[in-house]
Amino acid sequence: MEVKTSLLDNMIGVGDMVLLEPLNEDSFIMNLRNRFDHNEIYTYIGSVVISMNPYRSLPIYTPQKVEEYRNRNFYELSPHIYALADEAYRSLRDQDKDQCILITGESGAGKTEASKLVMSYVAAVCGKGQEVNKVKEQLLQSNPVLEAFGNAKTMRNDNSSRFGKYMDIEFDFKGDPLGGVISNYLLEKSRVCKQPRGERNFHIFYQLLSGASDDTLMKLKLDRDFSKYNYLSLDSANVNGLDDAASFRTVRNAMQIVGFMEAEVQSVLELVAAVLKLGNIEFKPESRVNGFDESRVKDKNDLKEMCELLGIEQSVLERAFSYRTVEAKMEKMSTTLNVAQAYYARDALAKNLYSRLFSWLVTRINESIKAQAKTRHKVMGVLDIYGFEIFEEGDNSFEQFIINYCNEKLQQIFIELTLREEQEEYIREDIEWTNIEYFNNAVICDLIENNQNGILAMLDEECLRPGTVTDDTFLDKLNTICAEHQHFESRLNKNSKFLTDHSLPHSCFRIQHYAGKVLYRVEGFVDKNNDLLYRDLSQAMYKATHSLMRQLFPEGNPAKVNLKRPPTAGFQFKASVGVLMKNLQTKNPNYIRCIKPNDKKVAHIFTDSLVCHQVRYLGLVENVRVRRAGYAFRQPYESCLERYKMLCKKTWPHWRGPARDGVEVLLTDCSVPTEEFAYGRSKIFIRNPRTLFTLEERRRACLEDLATLIQKIYRGWKSRTHFLLLKKSQVVVAAWYRRYAQQNKYQKIKSATLVMQSFIRGWKARNILRQLKYEKRCKEAVTTIAAYWHGTQARMELRRLKTEARNKRAVSVIWAYWQGTKARRELRHLKVAAREKLAVSVIWAGWQGTKARRELRRLKEEARRKHAVAIIWAYWLGLQVRREYRKFFRANAGKKIYDFTIQRIMQKYFLGLKTTTMSPMDNSWPAKPYGFLEGAHTQLRRIFHLWRCKKYRGQFTEEKKAVYEEKLEASEIFKDKKALYPSSVSQPFKGDYLEIQKNPKYQKLNSAMEEKVLLADLVNKINRANGKGSPRLFLLTKSNFVLADQKTGQVKASVPLPDLASVSVSTQSDGFFALKLKEGSASASKGDFLLSSEHLIEIITKLHRIGTTAADRDQINIDISDEFLVQFKQDKVCVKFIQGGPKNGNSAACKRKNNRLLEVSVPSP
Repeated sequence: MEVKTSLLDNMIGVGDMVLLEPLNEDSFIMNLRNRFDHNEIYTYIGSVVISMNPYRSLPIYTPQKVEEYRNRNFYELSPHIYALADEAYRSLRDQDKDQCILITGESGAGKTEASKLVMSYVAAVCGKGQEVNKVKEQLLQSNPVLEAFGNAKTMRNDNSSRFGKYMDIEFDFKGDPLGGVISNYLLEKSRVCKQPRGERNFHIFYQLLSGASDDTLMKLKLDRDFSKYNYLSLDSANVNGLDDAASFRTVRNAMQIVGFMEAEVQSVLELVAAVLKLGNIEFKPESRVNGFDESRVKDKNDLKEMCELLGIEQSVLERAFSYRTVEAKMEKMSTTLNVAQAYYARDALAKNLYSRLFSWLVTRINESIKAQAKTRHKVMGVLDIYGFEIFEEGDNSFEQFIINYCNEKLQQIFIELTLREEQEEYIREDIEWTNIEYFNNAVICDLIENNQNGILAMLDEECLRPGTVTDDTFLDKLNTICAEHQHFESRLNKNSKFLTDHSLPHSCFRIQHYAGKVLYRVEGFVDKNNDLLYRDLSQAMYKATHSLMRQLFPEGNPAKVNLKRPPTAGFQFKASVGVLMKNLQTKNPNYIRCIKPNDKKVAHIFTDSLVCHQVRYLGLVENVRVRRAGYAFRQPYESCLERYKMLCKKTWPHWRGPARDGVEVLLTDCSVPTEEFAYGRSKIFIRNPRTLFTLEERRRACLEDLATLIQKIYRGWKSRTHFLLLKKSQVVVAAWYRRYAQQNKYQKIKSATLVMQSFIRGWKARNILRQLKYEKRCKEAVTTIAAYWHGTQARMELRRLKTEARNKRAVSVIWAYWQGTKARRELRHLKVAAREKLAVSVIWAGWQGTKARRELRRLKEEARRKHAVAIIWAYWLGLQVRREYRKFFRANAGKKIYDFTIQRIMQKYFLGLKTTTMSPMDNSWPAKPYGFLEGAHTQLRRIFHLWRCKKYRGQFTEEKKAVYEEKLEASEIFKDKKALYPSSVSQPFKGDYLEIQKNPKYQKLNSAMEEKVLLADLVNKINRANGKGSPRLFLLTKSNFVLADQKTGQVKASVPLPDLASVSVSTQSDGFFALKLKEGSASASKGDFLLSSEHLIEIITKLHRIGTTAADRDQINIDISDEFLVQFKQDKVCVKFIQGGPKNGNSAACKRKNNRLLEVSVPSP
C-alpha cells in the first residue's frame, strides 16, 4: 500500500487551489471536474475544504481512514474532511482554542452529511469510557430526531434540512465530550401547510403513518392512508431509497437514547397527529342577519378527534375559528371570521403548533445532552445552515431573503476571519504584511439590517403601521428610501435607467448580493413577517389539558395578557443571526464549502454551469485570490527540508544543523530568486506556485536518479547474497555427505554386533529353557503323586462310609425284627381277643399289617440303595473337580471368591445410589444393604452432599453470590432477634430502588456521586419536634452515606462511614433505625439520624457488610433493643417502642411525649 507524506504526492489536478496556475474561474472548475472524475471529492483552499457531493458511497470513511488521519498534519495527506476535523479537534484539545466548523452550501450539496462526518470523526478519536460513550451516543443520536422533525424531501434533495442548526459540543481538559447545546434557526414552518409540487412535508408525518403500530395509530386516531390528510402531498409521498417505517423505529430508539421518557414521546406524537387532523378541518360560509358571512366547521369529526388528542373543549376551539377578539386598552371587541380568515387562522395555528413543538424538542434535547459540570469547558461549534438560494423566475420570497441575509453575514465574517488569520500568521512568522484589496459586503449587510433605513427595519415599520398595509405599500417605501443605493434596483426606482428594464417586474425588487443579483417577489413579505396567531387560538390552546400545550403557548394565559404586539419574524431572525455572529467571532473558524455537481442527484455527472453558479455565490475564487495575495504556499522548515533535501548535496542524505539553515542552503543551491520566498520564524513562505512546482519537478527527477542508484546497490547486494548462499550450501552439502558416509560405516559395525549378540542370547535362552522344562517335569511329578494320594484317601473314605452304611442297615434290620416280634406278640394278644370278639376282623387286620410291613421294607431297601449310589457319585464328582481345580487355582481360591463377592456387592450398592437427586434440599438417601458398609455409607452421604452443594454454588453469578452472601449476613444479624426479619427473607435485595442512573430527575445527583452507588432508597427522616417524618433520598457508597432532598435532589448531609459508630433498631416489626455518629467527629455536630425505611434489613446489612470488608475502619456495631438513646445536637432523646392496638393502623407511628422521649407504636402482629 502506497503511503503519502504530502498532498503533493501523486496529486490528481491540484489538491490546494492556492497552488492553481493560472487562476481563473475556468481553470478552477476544470480542476474540480478533474478531481471529481477520479473520485477525489475534497479539495483545499488553504485551510478551507471544498466538498463535492458524490451521490454515492465511497470507501473513504472507514475506521482505517480515521486512524490514517488521526494526529497528522493538515497538509500531510490528500485532502479530506477528516483532516479538517482532526486539525480542529487537536487545536481545541492541545492549544485550548475554542473551534467552530462552518458548513455552507445550497440544498442537496451534502451539508448534513458533512456535519455527521465531522461529529463521527470527533467521537471516534476522543476518549473512551462508559460516561464518555454515553455522551457521544446522545450527541450522535440527536441528529435522527432533528432530521425527522426538521428535514423534508425537496426537488433538490431527498433529505433537505429545512432549518439552520448550530451545535456547541463541550469538552473537558482531556478532550473528552461532556455534552452539547443545539441552536435552531428559521424552521420552514410554511411547509407544514403547503408544499411545492414534487416535494413533501416533514419526514415525521410519513414516518409516523408508515412505521407506527396499529395500536399506536388507533390511540392517535390516525389512518395509514396518506391521501386522507390535506397537509400531505401525494405526488411525492413515497421516495426511492427512503424507508419511512425503518426511519420511525430509528427515531423512537434515538429519542430513548437521548433521554426522552415514554410519556414525552407519546405527547410529541399526539401533537404531530393533531397537526394532521387540523389540516382536515374545513369551513363553510354562513350568512348572518347583519349581512356578514361567518365561518362554520363543515365536518366536526376531525375537530372532535383533535380536541380529544389535545384535551380541549370542542366548543372553545370551534368558537376560536369563527370569532376573533380584539383588545385595545380596556376595551374588547369580537368580530366574526369569514372562510378565508378561518383557513388563515387554521394554517397559522398548524404552523405555530409545529414550529413551537420543534423548538421544544431542541430545548428538551439540550436538557439531556448539556454538560453537567459547572467548570469552564472547551467548545467546538458545528454550523449546518442554508446555503445561498436563488430560485428561477422570481420565486424568491421572504424565506430566501432572510436566508441570503444570513449568508451575507457569514460571508462577511468569513472574509474578516480569513484575513485576520492570514495577518496573524504573518505577524507570528515575522513576515511583512501588505494590505489586500477585496470586495467588502458590509454595504449589502447594512442595506438589509440597518436599524434606520434597512429593509428589515422598514418591513417591521410597515407591519406595525396603522391603516391599510400591503406588500405594494412596502415596495413603495423601499423605492422611496433605498432609491439611491447602488445595490438596490426596482422598476419604480427614482433612477430612470430601470424603467426600460423589462426583466424586472413591477412587484419585485432586486439586490446585488456578493454572489450575484437576486430578484425578490414582495408578495407575502408582510404576512410572513407578521406571523400572526390570533389571541383566541392561543388562549384556547392554553386551556388544553395536554401536558405540553401550556409550555408551547404561554401567551394564552388569561392572567398574563400582553397587549404588546409580538416581535416579527424578521426581527427575531436578525437577533438570532447577531448572537450567532458574536459566538462565531469568539472561536477559531474552520470552513467546509459544499457543492453539488448536478441537479439529477445521480453519480458521475458534473454540470459545469451549476458548479460555476455555486462557485460564484460561495466566493471561492475570491477566497483563493485573498489567500494568494501574499505568499501562496507555506511549510515548516522541517517538512520542507525533509521533502527537498535530495536536491542539494550539502543537505543529502542528512543535515546536522538547524532546519532553517538547511533550507537556506537548499534554496541557495537551487538558485531560487530571493523575491520568490521569505523566511519566517518556523516556516518558509513561497510566493509563486510556479516556484513550488519547479521544486517538485526537480525532486521527481532526483527521485528517479535515486531509484536507479538504489536499484544498482540492490542488485549488487542481491548477487553477493546469492554467492554467499551458494558457498554456504556447498559447505553444508559436504558436511552432510561426510555424515552420510560415517553413518553407513556405523550401520555395518552395528549390524555385525547385533548378529553376535543374537547368537549369544539364543545360547543363553536355550539353557534357561532346558532348566525350566526340568523344573516343570518335577512339578508335574509332584502333582501326579499328590493326585494318587488324594485318590487313595478318597477310596479309604468311601470304604469307611460303606462300612458305616452297612452297620446302619444292620441296626435297622435288627430294629425291624424287634418291631416285628413286638407286633406279633401284640397280634397274638389281639387274635386271642379277636377270637373272643371278632376273629375275622382281627385276622384281616393282621394280614393288612403284614402287607404294609413288607411294602415298607421294600421301600426302605430301595431308598438305601439310591442313597449309597448318590453318596458315591458325589464323592467321585468332588474328586474330579478338585483334580481340575488344583491345576489352576490353589492357595488363593478363598481370597478370590471373597473379593468377587465383595465386588458384586459394591457394584449393586453403587448402582442403587444413582436414584439420588442433585437438589441440596433433598435429604433422602438409600438405606445401607449390609452392616459392614456403615462407615462408608455415612461418609459417602456426607461427601455427595458437599459435592452437589459445590456444583449448585458454581452456577451462581457474582451478583447472585453477593446477594446470597448479604442474605446470609442478614440472617446472622437479625434471625430470632428482629420481628421484621422473616418477612424480608423472600424479598430480593435490589440496592437501587430509585433507578438513579436511568431516571433523568436524579441525573445531577448521580453525577455528583464520586463512587458507585450501592443502595438508593427513599427514607423518612424523623423530626424530634413532632415525631413526623420528611422524605429523603438515602444513598450509600463504599465510603459514605448521603441524605438528599426528594424533590430537588440537593444534598442535605454527607457522612463518611468511618464517622458512623453504631446502628440501633428495635426487636419489633417496624422500619425505624438510628445512625449514631462518633463523638468528636466532623459529622457529629448536627447529631445522630433517626430514620425509617421499608428496606431496613437491606440498609443495615449493607452498612455492616461495608464495615466488615473495609480494613481501614472499625466494624459497625448493631444494637437491637426496644429502647435506645439518640443524640439530637446537644440533647439525648430516648426512643421507646411499644405494642399498639388496631387503632394505630398497619404502620408504626412515632409521637413526641416530652423533650426527652419519642414513643413509637408498632402494630400488634
